[in-house]
Amino acid sequence: MSGHSKWATIHRKKGELDAARGKVFQKLAKEIYVAARGTNGDPDSNPSLRAVIEKARGNNMPKDNIQKAIEKAVGGQGGEDYEQIRYEGYASGGVALMIDCLTDNRNRTAMLVRSTLTKRGGNLGTDGSVSYMFERKGVIVIDKSVDEDTVMMSALDNGAEDVIVNDENYEIYTTTDSFLKVKDALTEIGVKEFITSEITFVANNLVELDDETTEKVLDLVAQLEDIDDVQNVYHNLSE
Repeated sequence: MSGHSKWATIHRKKGELDAARGKVFQKLAKEIYVAARGTNGDPDSNPSLRAVIEKARGNNMPKDNIQKAIEKAVGGQGGEDYEQIRYEGYASGGVALMIDCLTDNRNRTAMLVRSTLTKRGGNLGTDGSVSYMFERKGVIVIDKSVDEDTVMMSALDNGAEDVIVNDENYEIYTTTDSFLKVKDALTEIGVKEFITSEITFVANNLVELDDETTEKVLDLVAQLEDIDDVQNVYHNLSE
Protein backbone atom coordinates (compact mmCIF):
# COMPACT_ATOMS: atom_id res chain seq x y z
CA MET A 1 0.00 0.00 0.00
CA SER A 2 2.78 2.40 0.95
CA GLY A 3 4.67 1.47 -2.20
CA HIS A 4 1.65 2.37 -4.29
CA SER A 5 1.29 5.64 -2.42
CA LYS A 6 4.95 6.46 -3.00
CA TRP A 7 4.64 5.68 -6.70
CA ALA A 8 1.52 7.81 -6.96
CA THR A 9 3.36 10.73 -5.33
CA ILE A 10 6.35 10.35 -7.67
CA HIS A 11 4.05 10.05 -10.68
CA ARG A 12 2.11 13.16 -9.66
CA LYS A 13 5.29 15.19 -9.11
CA LYS A 14 6.66 14.07 -12.48
CA GLY A 15 3.41 15.14 -14.09
CA GLU A 16 3.66 18.56 -12.45
CA LEU A 17 7.26 18.97 -13.60
CA ASP A 18 6.37 17.89 -17.14
CA ALA A 19 3.49 20.37 -17.21
CA ALA A 20 5.73 23.20 -15.99
CA ARG A 21 8.41 22.28 -18.51
CA GLY A 22 5.80 22.17 -21.26
CA LYS A 23 4.63 25.68 -20.38
CA VAL A 24 8.22 26.98 -20.51
CA PHE A 25 8.73 25.37 -23.92
CA GLN A 26 5.46 26.85 -25.16
CA LYS A 27 6.55 30.34 -24.19
CA LEU A 28 10.00 29.87 -25.71
CA ALA A 29 8.43 28.62 -28.95
CA LYS A 30 6.41 31.83 -29.06
CA GLU A 31 9.59 33.92 -28.63
CA ILE A 32 11.37 31.94 -31.34
CA TYR A 33 8.38 32.37 -33.66
CA VAL A 34 8.39 36.15 -33.19
CA ALA A 35 12.17 36.41 -33.66
CA ALA A 36 12.13 34.25 -36.81
CA ARG A 37 9.01 35.71 -38.42
CA GLY A 38 9.75 37.54 -41.66
CA THR A 39 13.30 36.14 -41.90
CA ASN A 40 14.98 33.15 -43.51
CA GLY A 41 15.30 31.47 -40.13
CA ASP A 42 19.10 31.58 -40.08
CA PRO A 43 20.31 32.45 -36.55
CA ASP A 44 23.78 33.37 -37.87
CA SER A 45 22.27 36.37 -39.67
CA ASN A 46 19.70 37.14 -36.96
CA PRO A 47 21.25 37.93 -33.55
CA SER A 48 17.83 38.18 -31.89
CA LEU A 49 16.88 34.71 -33.07
CA ARG A 50 20.21 33.27 -32.04
CA ALA A 51 19.89 34.78 -28.57
CA VAL A 52 16.43 33.23 -28.13
CA ILE A 53 17.71 29.87 -29.37
CA GLU A 54 20.55 30.03 -26.85
CA LYS A 55 17.99 30.76 -24.14
CA ALA A 56 15.89 27.80 -25.28
CA ARG A 57 18.89 25.49 -25.21
CA GLY A 58 19.71 26.74 -21.73
CA ASN A 59 16.23 25.61 -20.69
CA ASN A 60 16.82 22.17 -22.29
CA MET A 61 14.23 22.72 -24.99
CA PRO A 62 14.52 19.85 -27.52
CA LYS A 63 16.13 20.67 -30.86
CA ASP A 64 13.05 19.44 -32.71
CA ASN A 65 10.84 21.89 -30.83
CA ILE A 66 13.19 24.77 -31.66
CA GLN A 67 13.32 23.83 -35.33
CA LYS A 68 9.55 23.45 -35.58
CA ALA A 69 9.02 26.94 -34.15
CA ILE A 70 11.47 28.39 -36.70
CA GLU A 71 9.92 26.51 -39.62
CA LYS A 72 6.44 27.57 -38.52
CA ALA A 73 7.49 31.24 -38.59
CA VAL A 74 9.48 31.09 -41.82
CA GLY A 75 6.83 29.06 -43.62
CA GLY A 76 4.03 31.33 -42.49
CA GLN A 77 2.17 28.33 -41.09
CA GLY A 78 1.22 29.91 -37.79
CA GLY A 79 -0.75 32.96 -38.75
CA GLU A 80 -0.44 34.30 -35.22
CA ASP A 81 -0.06 38.03 -34.82
CA TYR A 82 1.59 38.49 -31.44
CA GLU A 83 1.94 41.91 -29.90
CA GLN A 84 4.70 42.74 -27.44
CA ILE A 85 3.42 44.54 -24.34
CA ARG A 86 5.21 45.60 -21.19
CA TYR A 87 3.43 46.31 -17.92
CA GLU A 88 5.17 48.09 -15.05
CA GLY A 89 4.13 48.14 -11.44
CA TYR A 90 4.89 47.25 -7.86
CA ALA A 91 4.59 44.29 -5.51
CA SER A 92 4.47 44.32 -1.71
CA GLY A 93 7.28 46.22 -0.02
CA GLY A 94 7.73 48.54 -2.99
CA VAL A 95 9.40 45.89 -5.16
CA ALA A 96 9.50 47.03 -8.78
CA LEU A 97 8.05 44.73 -11.45
CA MET A 98 8.45 44.68 -15.22
CA ILE A 99 6.15 42.20 -16.93
CA ASP A 100 6.87 41.42 -20.58
CA CYS A 101 4.11 39.75 -22.58
CA LEU A 102 3.48 38.36 -26.06
CA THR A 103 -0.22 38.28 -26.80
CA ASP A 104 -2.81 38.05 -29.54
CA ASN A 105 -5.42 39.67 -27.29
CA ARG A 106 -4.37 42.83 -25.48
CA ASN A 107 -7.58 43.11 -23.44
CA ARG A 108 -7.31 39.55 -22.12
CA THR A 109 -3.70 40.01 -21.09
CA ALA A 110 -4.33 43.35 -19.39
CA MET A 111 -7.20 41.86 -17.39
CA LEU A 112 -5.19 38.83 -16.26
CA VAL A 113 -2.12 40.86 -15.26
CA ARG A 114 -4.15 43.50 -13.43
CA SER A 115 -6.27 40.99 -11.50
CA THR A 116 -3.25 38.91 -10.51
CA LEU A 117 -1.46 41.99 -9.19
CA THR A 118 -4.52 43.25 -7.30
CA LYS A 119 -5.27 39.90 -5.63
CA ARG A 120 -1.73 39.63 -4.27
CA GLY A 121 -1.02 43.12 -3.02
CA GLY A 122 0.50 44.60 -6.14
CA ASN A 123 -0.56 47.38 -8.45
CA LEU A 124 0.04 48.60 -11.98
CA GLY A 125 2.12 51.71 -12.60
CA THR A 126 2.45 54.00 -15.57
CA ASP A 127 4.78 53.40 -18.51
CA GLY A 128 8.34 54.19 -17.45
CA SER A 129 7.56 54.15 -13.75
CA VAL A 130 10.01 51.32 -12.99
CA SER A 131 11.80 50.46 -16.25
CA TYR A 132 14.51 53.03 -15.50
CA MET A 133 15.55 50.79 -12.58
CA PHE A 134 16.60 47.98 -14.93
CA GLU A 135 19.30 47.59 -17.55
CA ARG A 136 19.36 45.06 -20.40
CA LYS A 137 22.41 42.82 -20.14
CA GLY A 138 23.72 39.43 -21.12
CA VAL A 139 23.89 37.06 -18.16
CA ILE A 140 25.97 33.89 -18.28
CA VAL A 141 26.35 31.52 -15.34
CA ILE A 142 28.75 28.56 -15.52
CA ASP A 143 30.15 26.07 -13.04
CA LYS A 144 33.79 25.98 -11.96
CA SER A 145 34.96 23.30 -14.37
CA VAL A 146 37.41 25.84 -15.84
CA ASP A 147 39.85 27.68 -13.59
CA GLU A 148 39.11 31.22 -12.48
CA ASP A 149 42.00 33.02 -14.23
CA THR A 150 41.16 31.43 -17.59
CA VAL A 151 37.49 32.36 -17.30
CA MET A 152 38.33 35.90 -16.20
CA MET A 153 40.78 36.50 -19.04
CA SER A 154 38.54 34.98 -21.72
CA ALA A 155 35.41 36.84 -20.61
CA LEU A 156 36.98 40.25 -20.03
CA ASP A 157 39.10 40.14 -23.19
CA ASN A 158 35.95 39.54 -25.23
CA GLY A 159 33.90 42.38 -23.78
CA ALA A 160 32.41 41.14 -20.49
CA GLU A 161 31.60 43.96 -18.07
CA ASP A 162 31.93 41.96 -14.86
CA VAL A 163 32.76 38.49 -13.60
CA ILE A 164 31.52 37.52 -10.14
CA VAL A 165 33.08 34.49 -8.47
CA ASN A 166 30.68 32.59 -6.19
CA ASP A 167 31.25 29.45 -4.15
CA GLU A 168 29.89 27.14 -6.85
CA ASN A 169 29.84 29.16 -10.08
CA TYR A 170 30.86 32.21 -12.07
CA GLU A 171 28.37 34.96 -12.97
CA ILE A 172 29.38 36.87 -16.09
CA TYR A 173 27.65 40.08 -17.16
CA THR A 174 27.96 41.51 -20.66
CA THR A 175 26.46 44.16 -22.88
CA THR A 176 23.86 42.91 -25.33
CA ASP A 177 26.35 43.41 -28.18
CA SER A 178 29.14 41.35 -26.59
CA PHE A 179 26.95 38.56 -25.21
CA LEU A 180 27.38 36.06 -28.05
CA LYS A 181 31.08 36.87 -28.45
CA VAL A 182 31.71 36.17 -24.76
CA LYS A 183 29.71 32.95 -24.85
CA ASP A 184 31.60 31.71 -27.92
CA ALA A 185 34.91 32.54 -26.21
CA LEU A 186 33.90 30.56 -23.12
CA THR A 187 33.01 27.59 -25.30
CA GLU A 188 36.47 27.77 -26.88
CA ILE A 189 38.20 27.48 -23.48
CA GLY A 190 36.28 24.33 -22.61
CA VAL A 191 32.98 25.42 -21.07
CA LYS A 192 30.50 22.74 -22.10
CA GLU A 193 27.37 23.62 -20.15
CA PHE A 194 25.77 26.94 -19.28
CA ILE A 195 23.60 27.12 -16.17
CA THR A 196 22.19 30.42 -17.41
CA SER A 197 22.73 31.98 -20.81
CA GLU A 198 20.40 34.79 -21.84
CA ILE A 199 19.92 38.46 -22.53
CA THR A 200 17.69 39.78 -19.79
CA PHE A 201 16.98 42.77 -17.57
CA VAL A 202 19.08 43.24 -14.45
CA ALA A 203 18.04 45.55 -11.62
CA ASN A 204 20.41 48.40 -10.80
CA ASN A 205 19.55 48.27 -7.10
CA LEU A 206 17.99 45.47 -5.05
CA VAL A 207 15.37 45.73 -2.31
CA GLU A 208 15.74 43.64 0.87
CA LEU A 209 12.57 42.59 2.72
CA ASP A 210 11.62 40.39 5.66
CA ASP A 211 10.89 36.71 5.01
CA GLU A 212 7.10 37.06 5.05
CA THR A 213 7.01 39.92 2.53
CA THR A 214 9.63 38.21 0.37
CA GLU A 215 7.42 35.12 0.21
CA LYS A 216 4.44 37.24 -0.84
CA VAL A 217 6.43 38.88 -3.63
CA LEU A 218 7.79 35.57 -4.92
CA ASP A 219 4.28 34.10 -4.88
CA LEU A 220 3.04 37.04 -6.95
CA VAL A 221 5.91 36.61 -9.42
CA ALA A 222 5.11 32.89 -9.74
CA GLN A 223 1.43 33.63 -10.37
CA LEU A 224 2.31 36.20 -13.04
CA GLU A 225 4.70 33.77 -14.73
CA ASP A 226 1.92 31.18 -14.81
CA ILE A 227 -0.11 33.40 -17.17
CA ASP A 228 0.31 32.04 -20.72
CA ASP A 229 0.75 35.52 -22.23
CA VAL A 230 3.49 36.51 -19.79
CA GLN A 231 6.98 35.76 -21.12
CA ASN A 232 9.18 37.24 -18.39
CA VAL A 233 8.79 38.93 -15.02
CA TYR A 234 11.68 41.09 -13.82
CA HIS A 235 11.96 42.38 -10.26
CA ASN A 236 14.47 44.05 -7.96
CA LEU A 237 13.92 41.86 -4.91
CA SER A 238 17.06 40.63 -3.17
CA GLU A 239 16.42 36.90 -2.65
